Amino acid sequence: MYGRGHKRAAIRKSILTGILAVGLAVGATPAAVAQQGLLSVATGGVTGVYYAAGGALCRLLNKDRARHNLRCTIESTGGSVFNVSALRTGDFEIAVLQSDVAYNAYNGEGQFEEPFTEMRSLFSIHPEPLTVLVNKNSEVHSFADLEGKRFNIGNPGSGSRASMDLLLDAMELDTSFFGQATELRPDEHGQALCDHEIDGLFYGVGHPSTNIQEPTTTCGAQLVPLEGAAVDRLVADLPYYAKAVIPGGTYPENPDDVVTYGPLATFVTTSAVPNEAAYQLVKSVFENFDDFKRMHPALEHLKKEDMVSAGLTAPLHPGAERYFKEAGLLPAQ
Repeated sequence: MYGRGHKRAAIRKSILTGILAVGLAVGATPAAVAQQGLLSVATGGVTGVYYAAGGALCRLLNKDRARHNLRCTIESTGGSVFNVSALRTGDFEIAVLQSDVAYNAYNGEGQFEEPFTEMRSLFSIHPEPLTVLVNKNSEVHSFADLEGKRFNIGNPGSGSRASMDLLLDAMELDTSFFGQATELRPDEHGQALCDHEIDGLFYGVGHPSTNIQEPTTTCGAQLVPLEGAAVDRLVADLPYYAKAVIPGGTYPENPDDVVTYGPLATFVTTSAVPNEAAYQLVKSVFENFDDFKRMHPALEHLKKEDMVSAGLTAPLHPGAERYFKEAGLLPAQ
């Protein structure tokens, strides 16, 4: 499977390079290009921001398809850890990753045994506060109160699960701390919470999120802060984490600010993707920036200057770097 994936990636790179060379040549017209280049984007659960952000990226790239001869598609996946493997095997050209998972993958740390040195950054997007949500009548007011509870730690292969593992390790705990540690997907955990099949859940997501909105609206689910010595150590020691606040009133029946921490969401690719393809992809977002921000509430407060560096742990793809320099977002030299 690994070999087939690399062969697929090499074939796609050759096709994309050839298409771009023809379609972007001086004097060439869209009609001269018989075949369209394909960029496939690995995202996350259909109710999460990754899926929406991937869709926004593809809509903007596809809008100018006649000019650059590229076509973008998205697919719902298990999340960040899965997406790393899918990039490595060449099953996808682009992926959305939590910044902590991207860091571990590039450096061969944490859950990744081998460094993924072919990974390249495109740009970061929204912060992803790690979010604990519990039943209204659970009497859980802090993480310590979750001892012995039925708690959803996230599905295997997701960035949320990777963050949960790090947090438990920092607290010198394991999943036996919970009465039951479930592994539901994001599109399952809200309903399970309202049906009292679980007492709480853990999810890294940009806010506001429909995934959190639904259980807070339906059954009055409550946000719980993530703070303390273990969180302070994680934020101090790991460059991809930062403190965060979920503003009071973001969700029904949650009027107070909730302190937490978390990574950023980032778009990444690999060195196998041609420079011109990466350039056109980044250009499509940054030259339609207001449209991109309007496509999901979690994207509303993005700032271009932050997106070219914050949370990016792999080197910039040369195509992205070229655009950022042309746009004055990075020094020309």
